[in-house]
Amino acid sequence: MKNIICYGDSNTFGYNPKNGSKYDENTRWTAVLQKNSGLEYKIVNEGMPNRTGFVDNPEGVLFSAQKHLPQVLSKIKNIYLLILAIGTNDLQFQYNINSVAIEKGLENLIRAAKEKTTNIIVIAPIILSENILNGYFSSMFDKKSIEKSKEAAEIYKQTADKNHCIYFDINKYVVPSDFDGLHYDENSHKIIADKLYELIRKI
Repeated sequence: MKNIICYGDSNTFGYNPKNGSKYDENTRWTAVLQKNSGLEYKIVNEGMPNRTGFVDNPEGVLFSAQKHLPQVLSKIKNIYLLILAIGTNDLQFQYNINSVAIEKGLENLIRAAKEKTTNIIVIAPIILSENILNGYFSSMFDKKSIEKSKEAAEIYKQTADKNHCIYFDINKYVVPSDFDGLHYDENSHKIIADKLYELIRKI
């Protein structure tokens, strides 16, 4: 069976903004994508809350994609496709990341992935909403984070195109939940799964 790796952060993991739990297999987009795919593909969920894509995360290797993704790719055989949905946590104000670092970081991840598969879908980071400034995650994200999330989509598109990857702008279809301005609600997870399945069928 062909493996599709979904590599990302809490929104890939299936974080529920209402209570901080993990969405069940009838809800999170990776599980719904598996139902859509049937036995044709095995969907591998490699999401981890608070994982960064391009900067060293103080929590360690598991939370730092630039170090962890190559480990995942080396362990999983018969990789048909990598869905790369990472980079939102790099926008936390503690990292003070700029557009050059985002572009170079994304290119490094793509380069590592291409050693295992040429089929790569790059998902633009979610555009953060103002609601993030009023809740728990205001201790991590600020107004500059919101502005950077708006700019990131174009950086991702240009980088994906330059590196011959498929670009998927998730923000055309879903917005973050009003609960925290960062994570998707149940309906958004279904939309993401359905749109990705349509895209996969075209590859």
